Amino acid sequence: MLDSKKTNILLALAGAAVLMASSPALAQDPAATAAPAAAAPAATTPAPAATPAAAPAAEAEDGGHSAAGLTPIDMFMIATPVVKAVMIGLLLASIFSWTLLIIKLLEFGSLNRKTDRFLEEFRQTRTLADMRRVATDEAYDGNPLADMAAAATEEIELSRQSGLSVAGDNKHDALARAQHAVSAVQAGLAARLSGGQQFLASTGSIGPFVGLFGTVYGIMNSFIGIVQSNTTNLASVAPGIAEALLATGIGLFAAIPAVVMYNYFNTRISAYGTRSDGFAAELLNAVSRQLDKGA
Repeated sequence: MLDSKKTNILLALAGAAVLMASSPALAQDPAATAAPAAAAPAATTPAPAATPAAAPAAEAEDGGHSAAGLTPIDMFMIATPVVKAVMIGLLLASIFSWTLLIIKLLEFGSLNRKTDRFLEEFRQTRTLADMRRVATDEAYDGNPLADMAAAATEEIELSRQSGLSVAGDNKHDALARAQHAVSAVQAGLAARLSGGQQFLASTGSIGPFVGLFGTVYGIMNSFIGIVQSNTTNLASVAPGIAEALLATGIGLFAAIPAVVMYNYFNTRISAYGTRSDGFAAELLNAVSRQLDKGA
């Protein structure tokens, strides 16, 4: 009986000891279970925040790459057919203007050199025959002043061959005919030297307006694109606006040099016209002296 009680007491104490020993583990299990559960949301919480942060970065990177890669050639390639036609027309006008610049610079340079040589030799002549010989020399073929001298001396010679008197009282009639022949050559000179000026004037005056037409058309298409895409994102409309502004830039690029060239060549044409007027007076005086001498 006593042994049975002792045995029960020992069993009770052993059970209590087991419960006490196992109670910390049981207390730790919920904490350990809660810790990973709490840690999981903590670990996954930054992930959604990282996605929006990465999107603007990627968008900024793409936008920066597009802006850096949008060259004038790219803007031309993405332009609408109408804007492309405007750009091509203005570029061709600009190329033709620069070609005219080179041609007319060479023309005026050769013209002035040949004129200087002709005047030097003409002023050494002493008779109408010498004047005619110098004026009709192949070295001065096409020179306006040589053509003027040839026309005046030829008119005098034709008057003689027609049996008309070119001296004495009839000298003034002969000089008048010679002057008309010189004026006819001068009229052709003005038309010859002004070749290409009309194109330069047209390019300089309407070039900016043609470019502006391309700009207006391009911006109009950009706003239509905004309405159709239902977005106000600048990146979606910037290329269209850029191509439109490029048309205006090309228009100014074609017009400004054309205006400068037009004014420059107008000055040179006026200067040569003044020189031809002076030579016309010198020529008629020389012819008049020779007629007074009976040459």
